[in-house]
Amino acid sequence: MVFNSLTFAVFFACVLALHNLPLGWRTKKINLLLASYLFYAAWNPPFVILLWISTVVDWWAAKALVHAERPAVRRAWMLLSVIANLGMLGFFKYGQFLLENFTVLLHALGVDYQPPHYDIVLPVGISFYTFATMSYTLDVYLRRALPARNFLDYALFVTFFPHLVAGPIMRPTELVPQFEQPRRASAQQLCFGLALMTIGLFQKVVLADGFLAPIAERVYDADVHPGALDAWAATLAFGAQIFCDFAGYSTTAIGAAMCLGFAMPDNFRFPYAAIGFSDFWRRWHITLSSWLRDYLYIPLGGNRYGTARTYFNLFATMLLGGLWHGASWTFVVWGGLHGSYLAAERWLRERFAGYQPGPVALIGLGLLTYLLVQLTWVFFRAKTFTKAALVLRAMFGLNAAEKPILPGIELAIVAAIVGGLVSAHWLMRKRTLESVLARTPTPLLAGGWLLLAFAIVIEQGAGNAFIYFQF
Repeated sequence: MVFNSLTFAVFFACVLALHNLPLGWRTKKINLLLASYLFYAAWNPPFVILLWISTVVDWWAAKALVHAERPAVRRAWMLLSVIANLGMLGFFKYGQFLLENFTVLLHALGVDYQPPHYDIVLPVGISFYTFATMSYTLDVYLRRALPARNFLDYALFVTFFPHLVAGPIMRPTELVPQFEQPRRASAQQLCFGLALMTIGLFQKVVLADGFLAPIAERVYDADVHPGALDAWAATLAFGAQIFCDFAGYSTTAIGAAMCLGFAMPDNFRFPYAAIGFSDFWRRWHITLSSWLRDYLYIPLGGNRYGTARTYFNLFATMLLGGLWHGASWTFVVWGGLHGSYLAAERWLRERFAGYQPGPVALIGLGLLTYLLVQLTWVFFRAKTFTKAALVLRAMFGLNAAEKPILPGIELAIVAAIVGGLVSAHWLMRKRTLESVLARTPTPLLAGGWLLLAFAIVIEQGAGNAFIYFQF
């Protein structure tokens, strides 16, 4: 079940109605838990079993961690949780990838190994709920949090449908306490939540799917050799598409939770107005970047053991972050590029510690950040290195003789949407959406909401899954 479908509209209306009936709080939580399982089972019912396994293993591991006194015993329970979660993630997401690369390695060594062919179906959103459940036991192990008081609250934290399949990646300390007391949205929260859902769906249905995806597909998914203009247009279109798609999901999810009376953290803060790559990752997929920082970069040593170790930790964290996005070497390169960017930025900051850029320099640094980020999207979007190399050659003017692919109207669409998107990010760079909406007159808000809703209905999208569902 996807947010941009009529099925979800009916489902959410039923959930909202049940949540506002005069029922006991425990009954309402059970309703939300069952609704969340139904939401997930709509894709592939047997995969609900994986949710159950992850939920039960981490629940009992956390309880055992609290009562265990010997460090070795605590470590064993923590490893049980990590191995169970990463084991499922590794098998379903990386099993085929590892087998293919193992076969290639053996062939390179002269061993003619032909593995049996089998297809592994990737459970939707497994990377997201795996990281959420792992954070629970790791926080208990590190004594940063106590276990949930009851199993129902913890199970609901794992499966709560707004964040279940594509984030934001929630921490137990952010959501479990909200389940302890009855929660119901006020009229203002309900209106704001519905407004957020409308904005998110507009980003996904109208901008990402309606305008931008077909343009990127014409270059990246076709057997064509693009010229410089087509390559840049398709890449910028994809950069805007993936933002509108993923930020659209996060905005819809946050709005859906708010309609039920729950708060979830921001996942995007206008990232295309970032100045530098550390700033970019403070604005892009915030819950993932903070998860990688707290559970990978800092445990690796962070910046505590010298310059060389810091650079290694940055690079390793981003490589693994790239691999988290997909079982493909193109994603590893994408992560490696961001790791290199972060390391280079850190080196420059150390060499020019006293430099204070002026307004013009800040705009120039922001533009450079944006363009370098767009170059990394080539590896994120291209399915093979051959395609990525073809697009990059074109972007640097090495395919100058190729015939145009995109018609003028599509080039104009890319220019309008990308220009508007980047401009909006810079205007909102130091603001929040909440503060802007709070100062906007009600008639103007109502008119804007109706316009966005009308555009969503007119577009009548095909209910395409969100890009990050595959991760």
